[in-house]
Amino acid sequence: MTRTVYVNGEYLPETEARISIFDRGFLFADAVYEVTSVLGGKMIAFDGHAERLKRSLSELDMDNPISTEDLLEVHRELVRLNGIDEGLIYLQISRGAASDRDFAFPDPDEVKPTVVLFTQSKPGLAETVRPMKVISIDDIRWGRRDIKTVQLLYPSMGKMMAKAAGADDAWMVEDGYVTEGTSNNVYIVKDGKIITRALSNDILHGITRAAVLRYAEEAQMEVEERNFTIEEAQNADEAFFTSASAFVMPVVQIDDKKLGGGEPGRVALRLREIYLDESLKTAV
Repeated sequence: MTRTVYVNGEYLPETEARISIFDRGFLFADAVYEVTSVLGGKMIAFDGHAERLKRSLSELDMDNPISTEDLLEVHRELVRLNGIDEGLIYLQISRGAASDRDFAFPDPDEVKPTVVLFTQSKPGLAETVRPMKVISIDDIRWGRRDIKTVQLLYPSMGKMMAKAAGADDAWMVEDGYVTEGTSNNVYIVKDGKIITRALSNDILHGITRAAVLRYAEEAQMEVEERNFTIEEAQNADEAFFTSASAFVMPVVQIDDKKLGGGEPGRVALRLREIYLDESLKTAV
């Protein structure tokens, strides 16, 4: 089935979608993105993703070409046109297509941002709990990981390193401490306490992360935001990661060390249950 996608104000069959070869998202990864989950035909945490989108655009001095209200309507229309019950909506905004390739940003009056959205159908998205194995790799990305840009080559390479090692994902390490997963925020649990790295330019300010930590505190779980090492993670009682597409996913092995006998941890499973229950109440 051919999907309907959205490109600069038009709904088109994916086979007819086109952008310029001079688009700066293509040439320089000069673009930001968001991924919003769809459950029961409704968007999860849409407002959070819309607010982070605005922040990412602002940090790159990029114009915001679409209002939050119009963006929600585009999301809803794509869900309707493509019959999405469970899945994802990918949104990307680039600085646009200049008249030629140049490292310097084009004058905002001479270029319009490119807006692209498409859906991915993923039946069973909320039911899938897959105990994950991760490896540790050096974090050699640029220093502004708090901006959700499309500069994802090294995370993609990290996932391939994990695949080659017979694992599911990679946790990145900088200056001896874990930063985040290739596409997720990461956590360990020790003596009932949830530990995760504090927000900074070093990690993405996860929308799911914020919600999960809020729900954890509401459930009287202790949370500590601080750096931790791979060795500390390997000696934790359990571990997990969060993302918009995986929600809360347990980690049962880090490098060659199993956690919790190789079984998903109680805290991770409980937080996943709470997150899904609460998020569905506010889905739009």
